[in-house]
Amino acid sequence: MSKIKTSFNVVEEKSAHLAVLIDADNASAQTIKAILEETTKFGEATVKRIYGNFVGDSGKWKAVINEYAIKPMQQFAYTKGKNATDGFMIIDAMDLLYTNRFDGFCIVSSDSDFTALAIRLKEQGVTVYGFGKKQTPEAFLNACSQFIYVENLLPELNDDKQVDITLPNASNTQKKVQQTENSTPTVSIDNQKIQSTELPIETIRKVFEQFDSEWVAMTAFGSTWKRLQVDIDPRSYGCKKFTDLVKKYPDVFDYKMETDSDTTQEHMYVKLKI
Repeated sequence: MSKIKTSFNVVEEKSAHLAVLIDADNASAQTIKAILEETTKFGEATVKRIYGNFVGDSGKWKAVINEYAIKPMQQFAYTKGKNATDGFMIIDAMDLLYTNRFDGFCIVSSDSDFTALAIRLKEQGVTVYGFGKKQTPEAFLNACSQFIYVENLLPELNDDKQVDITLPNASNTQKKVQQTENSTPTVSIDNQKIQSTELPIETIRKVFEQFDSEWVAMTAFGSTWKRLQVDIDPRSYGCKKFTDLVKKYPDVFDYKMETDSDTTQEHMYVKLKI
């Protein structure tokens, strides 16, 4: 009796290799867990390093560094009032870049001093993910491929609190929308509360101008919006996904569902109403 040989062709999906670089002087220890969880959406963090002067910091970073296996990069302050950490982190980032081992860099900081670094990394062909607060300077924000506000990564507070969302309509007048469900999250970082309240209508119009048809596939709509606005995140408006954002603002968007004749799978299409 002849033996039947069975072969299995298993294709392993390659994950992007990421270097996560944390500016301890400009980041909060309470956000690190959420940031590292967010990076898993983009790839595997094969390098995790944190830069700062950890001597006499009362151990605020020790627990986080140990729990998440982050390599501390000690930098003493050579001169009072001068930040030596930024320079150390920039030099180390360039050393890592030239190893050609990474597909992307995650820079955790709200400091505009890393603008030139982000630009240089992108010029080398790697993706740059920025993580910082909502008051991050636009120069650094726009230098990144994608920027994620750490406020959006923290647990939502005051879920059933009413808020006013002000939206400019086509005639540039202001429209108040009372919202009770899925309210825009109010979060606190280092005792500072920040709340997003306004949709970027002009940017949304530019998104639709990129297409010939007034109806745009939801996936194309979301990806184009991200290219035009690197910090766009549905979570800034209390939504998990772009589909939720579209449904939440019926005065701004119209949508429809169409079924694929081949796969019988439904696809969402969106249209601008204002």
